[in-house]
Amino acid sequence: MRRFLPPAWFLIATLLMAVLHFSLPVYVVFPTPINLYGLAFGIAGLLIFGGAVRCVVRAKTTIKPFQESSVLISTGPFRISRNPIYLGMALLLLGVAILFGSLTPLLVIPVFILLIDRVFICSEQHMLHATFGDEYTEYCHRVRRWI
Repeated sequence: MRRFLPPAWFLIATLLMAVLHFSLPVYVVFPTPINLYGLAFGIAGLLIFGGAVRCVVRAKTTIKPFQESSVLISTGPFRISRNPIYLGMALLLLGVAILFGSLTPLLVIPVFILLIDRVFICSEQHMLHATFGDEYTEYCHRVRRWI
C-alpha cells in the first residue's frame, strides 16, 4: 500500500466516488442546488492543502511520506492541524461527494481517511517523534491530528 503515495490514493478515491455515483447512486442526499455547497468544502480543502504545501516548500523540507523531515513546521495550516495536507484532501473529497449529491460517494471518505491514517500518518508521527523528540511531543499536545 505504501507503493502509492497519498495523491494517488486521492485520485483513486475520486474515481471510485464517480464510479459509485454513476453506477450505484442509491439515494440522493444533496439535491440540486444544495449540492453546490460542495464547492465551499472543495475550495476550503484546496486552500488548506495549498497553504500547507507552501509552508513545506518555504521550510525547504520534504513533502514525501517516509522521508525524514529537516524542519518541524508549526505555522500556517500546521497551527490548526498536524496533517493539513491530508485534511485538505479529505475536505476536497467531501466537496466532490456533495457535488455528486448521492449517498455512495460519501462512503469513500471514511475509508480514505482510515487508509491515510494507518498507512501514512502513523508512520510519519513515529518518524517525527524520532527526529524532533520533545519538540514534537509538545507540538502534539498543542495541535490536534486532524482539526
